[in-house]
Amino acid sequence: MIRVVRTPEGEVALDLGGKVQGRGAYVCRKVACTENAIKRRLLDKALKKNLPAELARNIAALGQEHG
Repeated sequence: MIRVVRTPEGEVALDLGGKVQGRGAYVCRKVACTENAIKRRLLDKALKKNLPAELARNIAALGQEHG
């Protein structure tokens, strides 16, 4: 699973270690899951903040690494 977190300061970032404080959202590492989450803006909704474009690309790349 990939964890994305919105920190108390309002930043949105990947949390690969699972220890960053804040509101978290998870997406599986399958390509279909990451593409769906980004396309349908599911992470934006879960975090109540827009996902930066660069972070969306990083999440998509992580999904492609794991097929």
